[in-house]
Amino acid sequence: MGHIHVNVKVLNLELSESEEVRLLVDTGSTYTWIPEETLERVGIRRERVREFVTIEGKLVRRDIGMGIVELLGERAPTVLVFAAEGDANVLGIHALEGLGLEFDPVRMELRKVKAILAV
Repeated sequence: MGHIHVNVKVLNLELSESEEVRLLVDTGSTYTWIPEETLERVGIRRERVREFVTIEGKLVRRDIGMGIVELLGERAPTVLVFAAEGDANVLGIHALEGLGLEFDPVRMELRKVKAILAV
């Protein structure tokens, strides 16, 4: 299976600063990882530290904060990870679900979902 990258606009909660970033769509990642320098420029505040297990099984600690992501005409609040140098920059499932988007592996594209499961 191939990979798809998308241009995502990240904004602070006040909607006063924004920047566009190119991210790999990763439905295996819970959160969205964006370079810490980008999040700092946009004005995302570091809220707390979380531990993550990498695909190699390594335990890493990263700051997280809240911000807004915009893609395909949709905008949603989400958890953002302050990615360090060497970390993958990815759009995670938490943001995708918040945006009401899903990954179509046949067409290799994101699309808006018709309805979100309520149960």
